[in-house]
Amino acid sequence: MDDQSQAAVLDLLSSPDTHGGQAPQRIDTHISAVFLVGERAYKLKKAVRLPFLDFSTLESRRVACEAEVAINRRAAPDLYLGVTPVVRTASGGLALGGEGEAVDYVVTMRRFADEARLDQVLAIGAVDRPLINRLTDEVVRFHREAPVRNDCGGAATIAWVIANNAETMAPFVPDLLPAAPVAALAEQSQAWFERLASLLDQRRDAGLVRQCHGDLHLGNICLLDGKPVLFDAIEFSETLSCIDIAYDFAFLLMDMDARGARPFASMAMNHALDLSGDYQSVALMPLFLSLRAGVRAMVAAATASIAEEGERIRKEAEARSYLDAALTYLHPPPPRLVAIGGLSGSGKSRMSRMLAPLLGVPGAAVVRSDAVRKRLMGVGLSERLGTDGYARDVTRRTYDTLYGACAEVLVAGGVAIADAVFADPAERDAIERVARQAEVPFTGLWLEVAPDQAAERLARRAAAGTDASDATIMVLERQRAYDPGQIAWTRIDTGGASEAALGEAKAVLGV
Repeated sequence: MDDQSQAAVLDLLSSPDTHGGQAPQRIDTHISAVFLVGERAYKLKKAVRLPFLDFSTLESRRVACEAEVAINRRAAPDLYLGVTPVVRTASGGLALGGEGEAVDYVVTMRRFADEARLDQVLAIGAVDRPLINRLTDEVVRFHREAPVRNDCGGAATIAWVIANNAETMAPFVPDLLPAAPVAALAEQSQAWFERLASLLDQRRDAGLVRQCHGDLHLGNICLLDGKPVLFDAIEFSETLSCIDIAYDFAFLLMDMDARGARPFASMAMNHALDLSGDYQSVALMPLFLSLRAGVRAMVAAATASIAEEGERIRKEAEARSYLDAALTYLHPPPPRLVAIGGLSGSGKSRMSRMLAPLLGVPGAAVVRSDAVRKRLMGVGLSERLGTDGYARDVTRRTYDTLYGACAEVLVAGGVAIADAVFADPAERDAIERVARQAEVPFTGLWLEVAPDQAAERLARRAAAGTDASDATIMVLERQRAYDPGQIAWTRIDTGGASEAALGEAKAVLGV
């Protein structure tokens, strides 16, 4: 069979006779053709050779199919069923599977409904905080279990991405992409890279470059039985897939942001920080988000260049929008520190979540004492700690770690929100000192609510059992016996509508 022409194989996969009389739905990309029929999906790799892959021979497609199944089974074992050969039968015809000489190969998958893809779930407004947390849990788990690749990634890979973005955008200038922003993006990306190159290599050497997904956007995540499942990870290029875990995650955050869901992107980023404590990654996020948006700008421009007029106009607008975003990410808000204190049940974490996407891109880094304490004790966020977890020395270490994390974010040029009780005047002085030492603006907010309302909130939270806080009504009673001293921070009553309290906080912060 001619490897450059798969017409006969495509005809076979397109025929209802191959699928028991059911007509398949065909979806094409530049490197594959997918056939959806019944409960199955069959993915054929096109016999193409591109700068970043070579599927031009039968053997290369077989190897790529087997690699795709092996790599994707790490995250989606129930979705990837195996590799099926297309064979030449004794009669000379072609068949999907069975005895005979293999003339091509397809990846066979369990089919899922289009509406199960997370881009579709987001489009209909069905995404909420619990789903974002489950999604982030899965991404963090995937990254933790991914093979470490100290031989890849680091500064060299990011330098390649910057150069590749500039090179692949060039043919579309000025017809589809304006020259000035493209040039500015290349120049500013290089400036960011030069500041961060040593950090990129440090992270590689520390084991944070791993065999990642590589194409982690909402369209490559689906809900199976309510669980977010990552699929269609890149198997054909280690340059694109063996990368810093934060660069992998940045694609998902950028995709949410581009779809108008910055609050969800902020939630995802901060839940990942709660789980990992990787506040170092905040320094890299502007560049990583920009690079991901730049890749999407190039892809949209390439699609526009070969599209019909109506689609061309839409894709050109999309390309320019991504280009604008790529530049904007490289100009993040200036660093500042916001501390949110108050007794348990006053709404500190809720306020932090609402403020974060207004202060940073895709959100300020929220450093929560509850999450820090759980990490120090080596337990999951929702696991309950005993009294030993609240011993004086543990609390001291918790606050010291919180101060250090905030300082790390500020020195890197990010925005930090410190979320803790801060009932001790020495704790409030310490967090203010972090801002002074970093020479950034500081704002302290003290949240207050009636005791019975705080107790009701704590009871609801304890019943849900999903929050990092272990605070109970008994804890609240002990806190009420504290002498917090004179509180100079801005007091905000959170007993009414959350929008009203948020409005007061925004006015104080000027956002």
